[in-house]
Amino acid sequence: MREAVVESHFKKRVEALGGLALKMTSPGRRGAPDRLAVMPDGILCWVEMKAPGKTPEPHQAREHQRLRDRGHIVLVLDTKELVDRYFGTDRGYLRLHLERLKA
Repeated sequence: MREAVVESHFKKRVEALGGLALKMTSPGRRGAPDRLAVMPDGILCWVEMKAPGKTPEPHQAREHQRLRDRGHIVLVLDTKELVDRYFGTDRGYLRLHLERLKA
């Protein structure tokens, strides 16, 4: 399975929940996540898409950590199953948001 297949599945799931799956570019900033999920209830999730079994490059991991250090949710999704865990009908992204608020 290719990264594009996982990304397409992600886009469909986010939109089915009433969200927007925005494709991101950040000129001058290497390693920015691929997508921004703009979800109902004002929740934002940065998402790095990967082919199954692939992991972020070191420069990507650093940028992801910079966002997390500022209280943002950053997910790395490499399978349809992971997409479903966070953007399926149980809205796992909401649990992550609530956990972040408690911290």
